Amino acid sequence: MAQKPDERNPELKMDPATLYREDVFTDRKIGVIRRLTPVKTDGADDPGRATLYAGETQILTSVGPLPVNFEIEANSLGEAATNYAEAAKVAVERTVKDLQELRRQAASSIVVPQGGMGGLPGGGMPGGGKIQIP
Repeated sequence: MAQKPDERNPELKMDPATLYREDVFTDRKIGVIRRLTPVKTDGADDPGRATLYAGETQILTSVGPLPVNFEIEANSLGEAATNYAEAAKVAVERTVKDLQELRRQAASSIVVPQGGMGGLPGGGMPGGGKIQIP
């Protein structure tokens, strides 16, 4: 029996009008450039839409490598390779800023024992006040 799509079970449906062929290029040192060439439903190139370029690199964190993906403004593969460094720098800075914000939020989270506050009617520690970390 099929379930209706909702927030927990989104409908996984591709749009045939927005298909791309993906080619991957790397220098085997810094990262990857993905060229996304628009194609028609028969797989032929679609010259009516722009070719897109995306970069990928990773940064090392205390819990291991974290992938960083970003768009590269370019009209050719050579231009994408030239613009890679600046686009990667912006994406890494944004990722580091986001990580710092997540750490700040985690550090300021309030931990409340399950079962309510001690000494108040209907609450109290007896009966299993498990600590939950949000």
